[in-house]
Amino acid sequence: MSNIQELLPASEFLKKNLGISSAPLEAYLNYGYALLAIAGADGEVSEAEFNWLLNHQRMAGAPEEVIEKYKTFEYKNADLENLLSKITVDVPTWSKSRSLLYHAIQMARVDHYSIEEQKAVKKAAKLLKLEDDIALAIDRLIETEEAVTALRKALLQTEVLA
Repeated sequence: MSNIQELLPASEFLKKNLGISSAPLEAYLNYGYALLAIAGADGEVSEAEFNWLLNHQRMAGAPEEVIEKYKTFEYKNADLENLLSKITVDVPTWSKSRSLLYHAIQMARVDHYSIEEQKAVKKAAKLLKLEDDIALAIDRLIETEEAVTALRKALLQTEVLA
């Protein structure tokens, strides 16, 4: 693997959505590991969740050598706090805890957002030191985004009632 501390330029997605212009290889690696640990806290990362992770991380600009490491990561034994300490970017005001919870909820909602996954997300919010109101607001933001996407599909006739 390349130098783990090597700074990589951020993708247009990260620049536009999070204001990040660069991050070390280690941050890409551990961000994905942390998402796997959170989504897998219910005992399993489904194929749909894993595919969401791969697509998201590719969009974020993670190199393929990092993507390959996700496939063998032992998420059930992961130490989330240790992973978090290895996630840094070039923007000091960026909240890795909020971003991570946001993406973890999106990942968990890909197939069926089970009660176990909701409990796992709540537990992750505690580990991430996020207040309940912030975690709830992030969850509601994702619900709103999903509703807006469904509305756009209906209006543009890309999705119709069966």
